[in-house]
Amino acid sequence: MTYAPKSEFLHTMIARGFMQDCTDLEGLDDALMAGVVPGYIGFDCTADSLHVGSLVQIMMLRWLQKTGHKPVALMGGGTTRIGDPSGKDEARQLLTPEIIGANMAGIRSVFDAYLTFGDGPTDALQPNNAEWLDALSYIDFLRDIGRHFTINRMLTFDSVRLRLDREQPLTFLEFNYMLLQAYDFQELFGRHGVRLQMGGSDQWGNIVNGIDLTRRLHGKEVYGLTTPLITKADGSKMGKTAAGAVWLNEARLGAFEFWQFWRNVPDADVGRFLKLFTELPLDECERLGALEGSEVNAAKIILANEVTALARGRAAAEAAEATAREVFEQGGAGEDLPGFDLTAEEVGAGVSVAQLFVRAGLAKSGKDAKRLIAEGGARLADAPVTDAGQMIGADAFAGGPVKLSAGKKRHALVRLG
Repeated sequence: MTYAPKSEFLHTMIARGFMQDCTDLEGLDDALMAGVVPGYIGFDCTADSLHVGSLVQIMMLRWLQKTGHKPVALMGGGTTRIGDPSGKDEARQLLTPEIIGANMAGIRSVFDAYLTFGDGPTDALQPNNAEWLDALSYIDFLRDIGRHFTINRMLTFDSVRLRLDREQPLTFLEFNYMLLQAYDFQELFGRHGVRLQMGGSDQWGNIVNGIDLTRRLHGKEVYGLTTPLITKADGSKMGKTAAGAVWLNEARLGAFEFWQFWRNVPDADVGRFLKLFTELPLDECERLGALEGSEVNAAKIILANEVTALARGRAAAEAAEATAREVFEQGGAGEDLPGFDLTAEEVGAGVSVAQLFVRAGLAKSGKDAKRLIAEGGARLADAPVTDAGQMIGADAFAGGPVKLSAGKKRHALVRLG
């Protein structure tokens, strides 16, 4: 990108790798230089936490606030009831308003770690689009809003075209999603003066729709900015592991497991992830990203510490690093490892070692646990497990909690409650 921005926000976005496309880069730059620009990103409430796949967007909102502007984290209390077809192969499961409300509360705890909320000019807002979408009259919406959209154009957007090309069903409910997202932008402009919508590259069509609608209804210039799709160096999707999603909420994923995800990223991703997911100076990110061989492990520990400190607090990052050092370098059990408690009754009735690996989340099923054991990847108290049917009794806990290991990097503790 050859344009040299004047505003600190756009300079940061470009220099740290957040920028893919912008509808009017110079116009947005001028607006950012002229005063506080409220900018928003929408988050549907499909779970009670966001995961690492949303962290690029969260960091964009954080940088927007840090550079003197106003972040708006829009909760999709209304749109979650439909489902965004962007990037999806099938219709999303519909959720009740009660579940959506509980999910929204969990997501707020994620944002509290990254943004400062309040009533000040650059304090963050977290509106809920159900405030205006639930009040819409369908006939009025079709007459006043639907007339600004053509089916011809909507069929050209990737979120629609890809589903149709693969001959996968796209419901009329989902087809309406892009109209509702466009309506959100003009509504946020009218209510909060929002002039910028940001999102992943798969949101480009939805963002352009919102810009066009806001211009038509309000006669004002607004802007859109998208990020590239973030994948790991091996091509796998960001935020997903063999064990499942890497959740940002402590209740969903412990600090040690969160820290471990970042400690174990591919070597080739370290420099890029330091720029995207931490606030370390760019020259330091580049220095650490250039390390090779065994030295790159020190850079990964810094990455894990900095990302965990933002998401969970500095104390949690330090505790996770200390646990990792005890487990991996000193051969200890690490009391902060994830795990679970067994009751005396369960132990008395007999528990197989394969069951322990499943209960600890180190294997997805009994079959998976047996395969892990057969391949020599399972260890109990640092000793190889060779028999999936081995029964664990109370004597195994005489020295305290027992450590389970799946390979070299995944561990858990089993405690006798």
